[in-house]
Amino acid sequence: MNDPRRYVVIGGGLAGLASAVWLAEAGKQVTLLERRGRLGGRTHAMKVEAADDLPDNGQHVIASGYDHLFRYLTSVGTRRYVAFPHRATLRWPDGRSASMSTKGFGAWRTLFGAHPDASLLDRLRAARATVRLGWQCLHQPADLADLTTEQWFNRVGMPAPAREALWDWLALGLAAEPVQQESAKILADLMATGIRLGIKHRKPVTIGYPTTDLDTLYITGAQKVFEKYGVEVRHRAVARRINIDNGAVTGVVLADGSVVPADAVVCAVPNSNIGGLLDDLPEHSEIYAAADKLGVTPIVSTNLYLDRPLGTKAEFEALIGGTGVIDEVFDRQRMTGRSTDQAWLYCLTTSGAYEQIHKTNEQIIDEQMRLLRRYYPAAENAKVVQGHVVRMPKATFSQVLGTHGLRPDQRTSVPTLVLAGDWTATDWSATMESAVQSAAKAVELLLALPSLP
Repeated sequence: MNDPRRYVVIGGGLAGLASAVWLAEAGKQVTLLERRGRLGGRTHAMKVEAADDLPDNGQHVIASGYDHLFRYLTSVGTRRYVAFPHRATLRWPDGRSASMSTKGFGAWRTLFGAHPDASLLDRLRAARATVRLGWQCLHQPADLADLTTEQWFNRVGMPAPAREALWDWLALGLAAEPVQQESAKILADLMATGIRLGIKHRKPVTIGYPTTDLDTLYITGAQKVFEKYGVEVRHRAVARRINIDNGAVTGVVLADGSVVPADAVVCAVPNSNIGGLLDDLPEHSEIYAAADKLGVTPIVSTNLYLDRPLGTKAEFEALIGGTGVIDEVFDRQRMTGRSTDQAWLYCLTTSGAYEQIHKTNEQIIDEQMRLLRRYYPAAENAKVVQGHVVRMPKATFSQVLGTHGLRPDQRTSVPTLVLAGDWTATDWSATMESAVQSAAKAVELLLALPSLP
């Protein structure tokens, strides 16, 4: 018997897309509401007219342990667009570099000290500290939630060369916050998840990247699924409130005053946009307070078109000691095989970009080029053909000290209303996997509802 319920998904970001895809695959009647004129949320490609190119709004990396994300990519037919390299590169300001293995035995050597100046004693200390970190991830000290990541590193005795070469950069990349303010509990939970997945799959979790643009990877295939199953997508549909009557969802009120009838709702909006939507939910004040306390973290991404190659050795490279200007350099030629007839494209990312977010495009590009010339000798005479700066002041929810335990569950007190989004409770930090895992949990809750008479 067909389910007569009308399922409404609020939000066309990755959590919303995955929710709508999986509900549609289950044979449900789905309407997707998106406040903007396009799908993808914080994950999409952007046309750069001056360079006649289609880069992304920010470079993504993908861990091999992203099981729910791979399930989504399989559903939309784009799993083949993810590659996992054997090596990445660490670079220092004086031009030195170190190869960072991402697979097999070499990955363990990286963890135990990748700094070119690390002595044998430094490497032994790094190995011991790394083992301590791993043990404390799985058997967490009671006070871990009260420590910053930096304090945790110091407590386990992580030597300075290992922190400089790997751990500070890795922690910043995983949680988008500097180690001086990042919560150690957040990093420990994330590492514990990676360890457990490595044991489950019998191989260490490694890092990969998309070989195509984000529209193709996440959105185009979802639109084909929507067309196949008859999902209604409504753009410029700004949801203001979810109506609840007698403990059940009845509809979604839009900004224009109209109501979209609904028997079940997936609320898949960022924590910064949740205000007002849940006013009819008994526990709305607690969820709003958590969303507010989680806050936001800014990220700046720059698509930098140069008149010559930088001389990279790998698809993505970490800049060590970059002082918050650039965390990573992604070589889009190596990643996607793009033509260099117009220019060479490098995607630069700055996590926790609290200072950079307020600068002008020209200031950001000038600052980044000065830094690149310190790291890449080939950049000394390079000229910028086009610079495309993407500011994301609300890129992710914040994962600083004091935020542990704030993320709400997908289940609410109203069985026909569930939450989704990377900021809800999952095994991951603010990642694509967290968004999609939340969608999987939300959809599972709705599919478990008893059949209507």
